[in-house]
Amino acid sequence: MSDVLLEIENLDASYGSARALEGVSFSMATEAVSVIGRNGMGKTTLCNSIMGIEPPSARGSIRFRGIELLGKPSYKIAGTGIAYVPQGRRLFQSLTTDEHLKMIKTPRSGRWTSAAVYELFPRLAERKKVSATQLSGGEQQMLAIGRALLTNPDLLIMDEPSEGLAPTIVEQVIATCQALVTEGMAILLVEQNLGVATEVSARQLVMVAGRIAAETTADELMSDPDAQRRYLGVEPLAASH
Repeated sequence: MSDVLLEIENLDASYGSARALEGVSFSMATEAVSVIGRNGMGKTTLCNSIMGIEPPSARGSIRFRGIELLGKPSYKIAGTGIAYVPQGRRLFQSLTTDEHLKMIKTPRSGRWTSAAVYELFPRLAERKKVSATQLSGGEQQMLAIGRALLTNPDLLIMDEPSEGLAPTIVEQVIATCQALVTEGMAILLVEQNLGVATEVSARQLVMVAGRIAAETTADELMSDPDAQRRYLGVEPLAASH
């Protein structure tokens, strides 16, 4: 692949004696790529391994623009141009919406400022003084995305951004991701929601039991009911319409 941004080779990760990732390898350029799979397949462990969060035992190689990340602390990894929107949002109860955004010291210059985040998500501007944990689920997800954007990343990693959201808010998340990719940001999207994954990215990496079991495209996956059942354990989306 030309102009490789992120390259992962033979990544293994364990929690004690429990193997969570085994031989994971893939690369991506400035594009959107989705990692799909059922719960417990290792998707969040992959995100955490890239960001240097956990698990404590990881081997292999994770390179961003040719720089090895494995073994570096999270703040150093963030400083290279990667941002993370974690599953569950992980907001602080004691901070307001505005305080969440003001606490970010932007390590890299770029277009994303608090004002730009409020322009992207006008609803947050109306809720500046509200405790972040009193926001609706959709507003919390907007804040988590906005907080990540303030680091002005080149790669945005998003773990289950549609989880627990109403369909109208999910559509907003999809539109936001599509707009960011159009602007030139790379997105690594981890999702169980096949509709979200295929709307955001053409490339689909299927994770099964800690491995990349298949690489396919959104069109191929959407037209293959057997693959949808096999990899995700769901009835084909086409059958529900």
